[in-house]
Amino acid sequence: MTPLPLLHSTVRAEWIDYNGHMSEAFYVLVFGHATDALMIETGLHSGYRESTGCSLYTVESHLRYLRDVPEGATLAVRSRVLGAAAKKARFTHEMYVVAAPGTEPAEDAQPVATTELLAVHVDQKAGRAAPFPDEVRERFTELTEPAPDWAGRSIAEV
Repeated sequence: MTPLPLLHSTVRAEWIDYNGHMSEAFYVLVFGHATDALMIETGLHSGYRESTGCSLYTVESHLRYLRDVPEGATLAVRSRVLGAAAKKARFTHEMYVVAAPGTEPAEDAQPVATTELLAVHVDQKAGRAAPFPDEVRERFTELTEPAPDWAGRSIAEV
C-alpha cells in the first residue's frame, strides 16, 4: 500500500487516436497530473512556488506503454518516490485501469503504462538547481519505497 494517494482520471473522447485507443500524449498528461499531486504531497504546492520562486522540473523520463486503453476507461495512477538527494528526486508512476472512479487496482492488476522520472528542484529566478528545503527533502525520504523491478531500465537495442 502506498503512502501517496492514487490519482484518478477518466479517458476522454478527445484522448483517443486514429487506432481507437488512448493516444501517447495523453498518457504523459495523466502522468503529469500525478507528478503535480506528488508535488502537493511533498510540500511543493502552488503556495510554495509563489513564495519561493522554486519548482520541480522533470529532466528525464522513461515511459512504457504496455496495454491499449479505451475511451471511457477509469484510470488510477500509483506514485512511488524512489529517492531524493539535495536537489533532485526520482519517482515512478504506474497507470491502471480500474472498475470505477475512486477505486484501487485489483491485487493482481497489471499496469497499462509506467513512467520513471528524474526531477530537479529549480530556483526559477536564478535559473539553476537549488537544494530542497529540509522539510521537503525529509518528506521525500519518508515516502521513499523500493524501486519496482522495471525501474532503472533503458530502451533495448534493436
